[in-house]
Amino acid sequence: MLDWLDPLALARWQFGLTTLYHFLFVPLTIGMAFLVAILQTAWVRTGKLKYLHLTRLFGRIFLINFAMGVVTGIVQEFQFGMNWSDYSRFVGDVFGAPLAMEGLLAFFLEATFIGLWIFGWDKLPAKLHLASIWIVSISTMLSAYFILAANAFMQNPVGFTINEERGRAELTDIVAVLTNPVVVASFPHTIFASIMFAAVVVVAVAAYHLARGQYDETMRTALKFGGITNLVAFAGVAFSGDQLSLVMVATQPMKMAAAEALYETAGPASFSIFSLGTPDGSSEIFSIRVPYLLSLLSTHTLTGEVEGINDLQAQYVEQFGPGDYTPIIWVTYWSFRWMIGLGSLAALISAVGLWLTRGGRTPAGWAWKVAIWAAPLPMIASLVGWIFTEMGRQPWLVFGLMKTEDGVSPNVTGLEVLISLVVFTILYGALAVVEFKLIVKAAIEGPKEWENHADADDIDHAKLATVY
Repeated sequence: MLDWLDPLALARWQFGLTTLYHFLFVPLTIGMAFLVAILQTAWVRTGKLKYLHLTRLFGRIFLINFAMGVVTGIVQEFQFGMNWSDYSRFVGDVFGAPLAMEGLLAFFLEATFIGLWIFGWDKLPAKLHLASIWIVSISTMLSAYFILAANAFMQNPVGFTINEERGRAELTDIVAVLTNPVVVASFPHTIFASIMFAAVVVVAVAAYHLARGQYDETMRTALKFGGITNLVAFAGVAFSGDQLSLVMVATQPMKMAAAEALYETAGPASFSIFSLGTPDGSSEIFSIRVPYLLSLLSTHTLTGEVEGINDLQAQYVEQFGPGDYTPIIWVTYWSFRWMIGLGSLAALISAVGLWLTRGGRTPAGWAWKVAIWAAPLPMIASLVGWIFTEMGRQPWLVFGLMKTEDGVSPNVTGLEVLISLVVFTILYGALAVVEFKLIVKAAIEGPKEWENHADADDIDHAKLATVY
């Protein structure tokens, strides 16, 4: 069989493709639900029409994105049985518990209360209707927690025992699974990153309309709201990322070493800004480093020791047997930097934008364009962050328990996987075009029926909402 029909390689490509595609919608759903809930709260508390307009405008964007996320998420469940049946048999007893909780609890709440929010504008009391979107927002975050708990088991397996007779991991402590240090650290990091993405989308939409002189007061409010939210969320991302790095050093030291292209154990250890290694990835040729910074990030001390790739490889050979336990260095190294760099750039653009528009000032046209084109930055940062998380775990599917090559379905041929990969790629490509056009259309349309209503505090909220 040709190498390009290798079932393992194709199964990995397919799962990577569908996972990253699904994750295009996840952060915007989580973040936008939260921001819409805040905007609707502002409307209910103040009675100002501009907050209703923003609630409905970004609520439409949220609903479009939510629908697409549900459709693409279903495919993920099927792949465990299609291409990764050995993995499913081995870890299903543990992995299935948080996934079942996500479906039966979190998604049930999402589906129920999103329906109440959509159809309850002129039927529910204002505060009860507001409560429905807050429950949706909390449910999206709860859903993320359960999914991250399942993924955390792959990074740092806890709360299980190995049944040697049946050859699988069996759940012994669901509390340990749900309080895995990895999920406790990664959850706030993911939520803050999601809020960043949603906030930058709000900024981009506001910038589009302000550049055209439309809805000035309301869009300036949106611009300020999105910019400040983005900066606050970025601070949360930075703090939670610091905590996540400590957990990573404790549970997956090879991932941290690969992220820094640190081949030899060092203490104090420097942080690599730029590095070149040998083609076989066994040593460093050239690098630009900041002294002591890696020790500070990894141990919160200036002289802490950080284990290197070569020493960890030797330890793993002794612990797990012969094999290469090093991830692809250039992937982990650069994805880690792109994640940090793109997120920081998005925050910087928001800070500059808030400065340029202070006191009602109108910046040059280029500033609006930068704000619009900056919208994808947090999303791309999240995507490369997930690439770093999953590729940095390699060659393990479940760290220390199952290698990736041992989890693929034994009876699925490379051709079968290739066909489904091509189909998914074409289908997802078409869906991406539809999703993008719908969101752009909603953003360009702006608030509906704007010209028919004045900004007043004594407005009949329920009656007004029916025009949308």
